[in-house]
Amino acid sequence: MLSDICTIAREAGATILRYYKSGDLSVDAKVDGTPVTAADREADAQIRAALERLDGSIPCISEESAIPLYETRRDWQRFWLVDPLDGTKEFVRGTDEFTVNIALIDGGIPVLGVVYVPPLDVMYCAEAGRGTWKQAGDAAPEQLFSTFPDPAGELVIAESRSHPSPHMEAFLKDYRVKARVAAGSSLKFCLLAEGSADIYPRLGRTMEWDVAAGDCVYRHSKRGGAHPVSLRYNSPLLRQDGFVIGLEPGTFTLPSSS
Repeated sequence: MLSDICTIAREAGATILRYYKSGDLSVDAKVDGTPVTAADREADAQIRAALERLDGSIPCISEESAIPLYETRRDWQRFWLVDPLDGTKEFVRGTDEFTVNIALIDGGIPVLGVVYVPPLDVMYCAEAGRGTWKQAGDAAPEQLFSTFPDPAGELVIAESRSHPSPHMEAFLKDYRVKARVAAGSSLKFCLLAEGSADIYPRLGRTMEWDVAAGDCVYRHSKRGGAHPVSLRYNSPLLRQDGFVIGLEPGTFTLPSSS
């Protein structure tokens, strides 16, 4: 199934690139004020139709489609969680930091996920028991491995380009920061999985579809197993509060949001 999902992500990426290269980047505002484009909508419809053909028994939650009520989905064991174009702001700005995110959630955790970067033709994919892999273009896939850094050592921080947090400095003051790398979309998780960054603090609220596929890529990059990650999925509001990826859970304290 992982190969099928990679294919679906690539095909959606090709659709998004058609808009990107044509300059058709007109933006509408959704009810919550976040941006959406025709590329988001077409990629969403394409992915959902492909997942239905692949296995119609698995329900799907996508950012750009009607969200089922919690009463409907609360007992779902397995479901797809999709962000057809993660990093819409980067897409509109004309950067290359936007992705296609598809994750399979089972029992509240991501067990399969892909993060595809259409402008770079780079695929990150992961599956429980098979690890995390990266493929650039037609090159052979390479397996990625990551470990927890020494929290007392110098750390490379992955941080959001579009969502700066006022609590970031408060959190980082207790660490030795070697460098800070800004990136859009779910690429921050991928930087940790490939060892380009050590930790990713996200101290603002996110939606579950923003992080599930990237979480999967990082979570399964541990050699011989899976990293312990505190994130769980299918909450009533489909929201994630602040989190830190890359440090062992229980070894840090998030700054107060008050």
